[in-house]
Amino acid sequence: MLRLRLPNVKTVRLRVSFSAVVFKAVSDICKILNIRRSEELSLLKPSGDYFKKKKKKDKTNKEPIIEDILNLEGSPTTSGPPVSPGLYSRTMTPTYDPINGTPASSTMTWFSDSPLTEQNCSILAFSQPPQSPEALADMYQPRSLVDKTKLNAGWLDSSRSLMEQGIQEDEQLLLRFKYYTFFDLNPKYDAVRINQLYEQARWAILLEEIDCTEEEMMIFAALQYHISKLSLSAETQDFTHESEVDEVEAALSNLEVTLEGGKMDNTLEDITDIPQLADNLKLFRPKKLILKAFKQYWFIFKDTSIAYFKNKELEQGEPVEKLNLRGCEVVPDVNVAGRKFGIKLLIPVADGMNEVYLRCDHENQYAQWMAACILASKGKTMADSSYQPEVLNILSFLRMKNRNSASQVASNIETMDINPECFVSPRCAKKHKSKQLAARILEAHQNVAQMPLVEAKLRFIQAWQSLPEFGLTYYLVRFKGSKKDDILGVSYNRLIRIDATTGIPITTWRFTNMKQWNVNWEIRQVAIEFDQNVSIAFTCLSADCKIVHEYIGGYIFLSTRSKDQNETLDEDLFHKLTGGQD
Repeated sequence: MLRLRLPNVKTVRLRVSFSAVVFKAVSDICKILNIRRSEELSLLKPSGDYFKKKKKKDKTNKEPIIEDILNLEGSPTTSGPPVSPGLYSRTMTPTYDPINGTPASSTMTWFSDSPLTEQNCSILAFSQPPQSPEALADMYQPRSLVDKTKLNAGWLDSSRSLMEQGIQEDEQLLLRFKYYTFFDLNPKYDAVRINQLYEQARWAILLEEIDCTEEEMMIFAALQYHISKLSLSAETQDFTHESEVDEVEAALSNLEVTLEGGKMDNTLEDITDIPQLADNLKLFRPKKLILKAFKQYWFIFKDTSIAYFKNKELEQGEPVEKLNLRGCEVVPDVNVAGRKFGIKLLIPVADGMNEVYLRCDHENQYAQWMAACILASKGKTMADSSYQPEVLNILSFLRMKNRNSASQVASNIETMDINPECFVSPRCAKKHKSKQLAARILEAHQNVAQMPLVEAKLRFIQAWQSLPEFGLTYYLVRFKGSKKDDILGVSYNRLIRIDATTGIPITTWRFTNMKQWNVNWEIRQVAIEFDQNVSIAFTCLSADCKIVHEYIGGYIFLSTRSKDQNETLDEDLFHKLTGGQD
């Protein structure tokens, strides 16, 4: 038996094979919990005081500590009937109502051979009521980057079993999304997965494990408020209200959506002709002792680079400068209320990063240029099919930030039945009076009030993904030849060396330029070789070097997934890429 704390802070108790490698054990656990894509999750052994804080708080309440545990003891992991393949089959009738995440009636047959009864499923697929502000304040809150490195030290080794790693029967571990590349999120099959992902994002924001602006905090708060209201009403509904859908019909409509894809009208033209952007933008390069002075230039964005000229008439000549954006960091610099639409670019050069600020005039211009920058940083052009969806995604996020008239809000403050401090980080709550906070949350809520439940969760996840720090896992390391410690940020497509005291990125290395990486187990040093004879080596100080090595290999493994693979995974390839053995 193993106790697992899920991202939604619920604990489940289930039977797990202690002799199977963790990669396989997590796969079995996810089958029980009805979470597809188990390779994105893993088990984390938290630092010693992680679970203790709660108990201290409980003592002051003078109540016995009874942890609310969902017992799935009868779970058939390896013995007993196998979990119905319905879960993973593409042609299957939807498992969930894609609008509100309730199990579809056809799913009830699946529940019969799983410990996950209808009610248990709703516990996993629905958002929990918000925590009290006191409980929030009690929970551990990382502050500096160095503190954040401690959060990621406890990942278990995927290539070894629980027993080999000293895990005891009935021990408590955290089940978390480890790799921030969420493949094929589909509301029809993924109600539990989407909800747990939403909860992990929500806690990361509430506990400031990821930074966001106050304006963004209000959007996250409004979405949480909306989701908690809808969840309460959805839980009281009858589960079996959906009419039966013919299985073939469902498969055909799913196929239709897949084939239509993004509905591109002029596909051929797209392949031959790479679009470009040309417009007047303002530019600023920070230099010491100079105040921020933005200067207007004529900009042309083509392929993956930006060239700028003194004015439009000179565009046929030599540009003032050409910026190649491959491998750069793109950071939004936006304040919608203040009509500020900026893009901060950190462009890799031989000795570090070049910092450039661009300023756009309005939302539409910002969305187009920002999307182009994001794609270019990954080595993609605007001809890529993901360009238009990226533009729309940025626009929808900006519109959520748009502030509405306060007249409607005032009347609603009285009816706001939930403590507004539950939806923001404790630090943000301290800055504002409760009524002020409620007004701002309700103001932002007007932009999302019509959204169905699952869409609101997906929008929350999208907004989280658009934060500059999203998907970065931090480790404290010492680079070979360096006299001081640095922070290494590991992301799905790059490594970033960050100054531990200032938090400023020093250098970025893309996985696409990586030729090979290995570990010298004797001195516990990770060495990586990139194109153009660039090589780096570092020892890990805040965690075992195997953890960092597995992160890099794991992301490369996940980048090999494709939709046509069905759901089968090449487990051998995973171990080859992450095991650290040649």
